[in-house]
Amino acid sequence: MGETTEVFPMVKENKLVNKVKRLLKRLRCPRWLHHFGPKTYEFYEHVAALLIRSYCRLSYRRTAGFMKGMLGMACPSKSALQATADKIRTGLWNKLLELTSGYKHHIIAIDSTGLSRNNPSYYYLKRIDGKIPKIPVKLSIALDTKTKKICAAKARVLPSHDIKDAKHLLGKLRTNILVADKGYDANWLHKYCHERGIETHIPMRDYGRRVLHNRHSARRKAAKKFRWRTYHRREMVESGNHSLKSKYGSSVSSRKAATIRSEVYGRLLCHNLFGLFTEIQDRALPIKSFINYILKDIFLLKWQK
Repeated sequence: MGETTEVFPMVKENKLVNKVKRLLKRLRCPRWLHHFGPKTYEFYEHVAALLIRSYCRLSYRRTAGFMKGMLGMACPSKSALQATADKIRTGLWNKLLELTSGYKHHIIAIDSTGLSRNNPSYYYLKRIDGKIPKIPVKLSIALDTKTKKICAAKARVLPSHDIKDAKHLLGKLRTNILVADKGYDANWLHKYCHERGIETHIPMRDYGRRVLHNRHSARRKAAKKFRWRTYHRREMVESGNHSLKSKYGSSVSSRKAATIRSEVYGRLLCHNLFGLFTEIQDRALPIKSFINYILKDIFLLKWQK
């Protein structure tokens, strides 16, 4: 009489997929990306593939091949991923950043940086007597100086002043203190923060000539409470910009404005999701070597006794 054994398959999903599912569920996003057409892949599978593309710095075609061939995960085609990146709007990305960074913050630092584009080769442009395009992508971020997570962002494909995105970054954030450089020293920004109960630590801009100032203006009132120790927390946002460029590159490969924004926001979301993991991995080796060193000393002491 032979024995029959039933094998129950263990469904083990990736941690990234589980996190994306929970985030989209909290935002009450639809299960499918569209109402019509074949519903082969759900919306979370599109977002997870876009995050893996940003994290591994791959193209759309290589992302689909990597997830299907190497990881054995379900992934839409190259054209479907590109169409999804074009459809996702900035509002959804900012809500995902808000969920992964928290709702309440103490000190927020804002700053801007530039990302270059993958232009044609300089040799080709020289042969056709073409001008080298120099239109970088402008990225403004608001970073929590305690958790080192990005709370809000704004990406522009055309040059603009840093202060234009300040109101957008502070629109839905709940914070107590704002720190920024002299580029954000404007009376309307101080007044906007004062109305929302935000204390600003922004150094006053020196115009190099004698200018008549209103002593009762918002920026003059904020200058009386300015503290250099609090202002130096702004260095965290500089480190955040450097971390983004060192991990995910300082250039973008997309062409259209919508896909450029999706690529940039995907990097920011990966920074929030995997920032803690990389920190634990960096600290794991020193802690392990330290424990081995202590255990070795204890063993030697016992052996000597």
